[in-house]
Amino acid sequence: MVIGYNNGAMLHLTLRQLQVFAAVARHLSHSRAAEELYLSQPAVSMQIKQLEQNVGLPLLEQTGKQLHLTEAGREMLHYSLSITQQLTELEEVFSAMKGLERGHLSISVVSTANYFMPQLLAKFIQTHAKIQVSLSVANRDAVIKQLADNVADFAIMGQPPQGADMLAEPFMQNPLVVIAAPAHPLAGARKIQPRQLSNETFLLREQGSGTRGVVERFFTSHKLSLPVHMEMDTNEAIKQAVQAGMGIGIISQHGIELELETKRLVVLDVDHFPIIRHWYIVHRKNKRPSVAAQEFERFLLNAAQGMA
Repeated sequence: MVIGYNNGAMLHLTLRQLQVFAAVARHLSHSRAAEELYLSQPAVSMQIKQLEQNVGLPLLEQTGKQLHLTEAGREMLHYSLSITQQLTELEEVFSAMKGLERGHLSISVVSTANYFMPQLLAKFIQTHAKIQVSLSVANRDAVIKQLADNVADFAIMGQPPQGADMLAEPFMQNPLVVIAAPAHPLAGARKIQPRQLSNETFLLREQGSGTRGVVERFFTSHKLSLPVHMEMDTNEAIKQAVQAGMGIGIISQHGIELELETKRLVVLDVDHFPIIRHWYIVHRKNKRPSVAAQEFERFLLNAAQGMA
């Protein structure tokens, strides 16, 4: 495949070289790229070496054990992603013209959304068996990066990123509630005031989590400092710690349905709660949605109404 010119000479780059380079650039590791692509590490290294020879510039550099992109490498990554995206779109267009509903759909969700997304995906797959679906679960910052790197077609999150290059559409309410162990002193109280919560130990998600941002803004809006807190990197860890009596937490109600049924957690009656947020489906504005992506978005908007 001829891509362009290099000092008057044509660049003879293959699509496979671009795919291999994009994987190495994403992982910054030859071995992890080889695992993803089901290739041997020498095969990956050979593809990168041939690509660098064709370009006439180093694309990667090694500092100690760490691999880095050069300036030329960053440019190559940008165009590699753009080229592979356009080829994928071309394939989807031809599939649509043939009347085929097939393809691959990559969805990235924040961890709290993982409580309801598998249920929705199962229903989608039942009626769209020819569409291959992959699901990635991560914190908000990682999900946004997957969108920006064109790894994910869609993202599901409670706090969409700012910026003109992303489109976000709300599809379902996401109520945040204050949770405690049933034996907590505030468990039977009514109309608990924000100032009372400032004396409690909070179990919070890490920096970068959407829920963490809501908690910080809640206390700031009431002119209160963030209470004494412990950071945990998963909602499951927060729920377990709250059940053990280590403190209280603020979490999506979608993530505690089982614990409420089994009476392992209670929702505190706090003034100004629940905080009603929304779940959003987010995608890049400059990315043409595939037939599979269009079908999933249509399904999600309809199915979420029933869940709500």
